[in-house]
Amino acid sequence: MVDRKTRQGGPVTPQAEGTRAPRAADEVASFLAKVRSAPPPVPDGQRGRLVFAMDATMSRAPTWDRAMAIQADMFQEAGRVGGLDIQLVFFRGHGECRSSKWVRRSADLLGLMTAVQVRGGLTQIGKVLSHTLRETQKERVNALVYIGDMCEEDPDPLCATAAQLGLRGVKAFMFHEGGNPAAAQTFREIARLTGGAYAPFDLGAADQLRELLTAVAVYAAGGRRALADYGKRTGGDVLRIAHQLR
Repeated sequence: MVDRKTRQGGPVTPQAEGTRAPRAADEVASFLAKVRSAPPPVPDGQRGRLVFAMDATMSRAPTWDRAMAIQADMFQEAGRVGGLDIQLVFFRGHGECRSSKWVRRSADLLGLMTAVQVRGGLTQIGKVLSHTLRETQKERVNALVYIGDMCEEDPDPLCATAAQLGLRGVKAFMFHEGGNPAAAQTFREIARLTGGAYAPFDLGAADQLRELLTAVAVYAAGGRRALADYGKRTGGDVLRIAHQLR
């Protein structure tokens, strides 16, 4: 039997001798730099649109409740910023992949999100990317946030769809829980092809993760200026972004 933890996304290339794996701190710094350097996503007076997608398969069960709490903080901050419409997408079970209506109030989205429970099944990242592509073809989507731990799909079709998203200006911010090497490789490539960013989803550093998630929401809602204002209020990594923006 092939272990699920080792077969995701194809073979893993051994790390070259004499090199070290990137630290979580390095990943966070790179992620925040990508958000800082991105151009403003929406013209003045228009609302941003963000697709928030979750892997709700059984492998995420041990951390599901804590992840929900962190994501809730993100939406509450986005609601205070204003100007952001969010759509929830999740997959689980055997072929189940659902999307919500677009909502403006963070409380509405929280109600939808907290009703989701994990179920056994394989990943359906391809459906998430294809759905986001269809949505932005109807009306511009500014960013995709994805949170997951595994990739059980052929990475080539995923990357092909990601490239199409990148051509349409949809940046994918890939949050990776658990650090599976093969999934990390695919997530990084999706982020690269869209001009987005990859970051570890480490519940051991909940405050830092909350900042990362919220920074993306604030950016999608109001661009660099909103992100700078948020940094002044929160400090930490986001404040360092705000200083660089000057």
